[in-house]
Parts: sequence; C-alpha cells; structure tokens
Amino acid sequence: MLKKSMLENVENLIEKATEVRLNAHAPYSNFLVGSAVLDDKGDVHVGCNVENSAYPSGSCAEEQAIGAMCAKGGKTIQDIVVIGKSDALVTPCGACRQRIREFSAPQTRIHVCDTEKGLLKSYSMQDLLPDSFGPENL
Repeated sequence: MLKKSMLENVENLIEKATEVRLNAHAPYSNFLVGSAVLDDKGDVHVGCNVENSAYPSGSCAEEQAIGAMCAKGGKTIQDIVVIGKSDALVTPCGACRQRIREFSAPQTRIHVCDTEKGLLKSYSMQDLLPDSFGPENL
C-alpha cells in the first residue's frame, strides 16, 4: 500500500502520463502509451511512444520520458508510470526495463496503469527485472 504523499505523487504522474499519451505517434499499431517520471529532484518528465514505418526505429514512452529527465539533469527515477489501454497489463518492454534499471534506485517504483481502470499494479525494480545487470556490475 502506498503512503498518502506517495499516492499523491503517483496520481499526479498518472494524470501527466494520461495527457501525454494522447500525443503518441502510433499510426501503425494505434496503441498509444504515455509515461511520466518523477526524478530525484522532484521534477516530472513525460514521454509518449513514437512509431516509425521502419519498426525498429520507433521509441517507447518510457524511453522518451527518461530522455527528457536526462536532458533536464535528472539522475534517478523515484517513480515511473506507464499507461495504456489494453485488456492486459501494459508493462515496460524488455529494453525499457533495462533503461529504467539504468536510472533506478532501490526505492524506485514502476506503476502500470490503464486509461479506464487507473493504477493496476506497482513493481519494484527487483520484481520487474530480477537479478539485473546494472552500472555497479561494471
């Protein structure tokens, strides 16, 4: 269960991710995804998926939000929200799990949401990517 202040942060992130999701460029899949990151400075950064006709060239919402965080000097993800509309959980893909891992801390939480049902599940980095490889392995 999330503490009240943490819940307020997550609710704000859900709102921001929901808004930016509508800006996604997804003409091929029509699968819109939004993401919002709360960084270690308390700043919020958003991103949406951007598809490309050369499929491997597209980018995920989480990738965009993390890039925005880095561009503004954020170093660590405190919380990240991923939101989409699906009958299944819209969890980060494998590459995004590793991207999140690169900027996570032990307390980082990954929140998976649905546009209609809201927050569905929250993960720790260990839950999402067990026994992961990170900067401390180098």
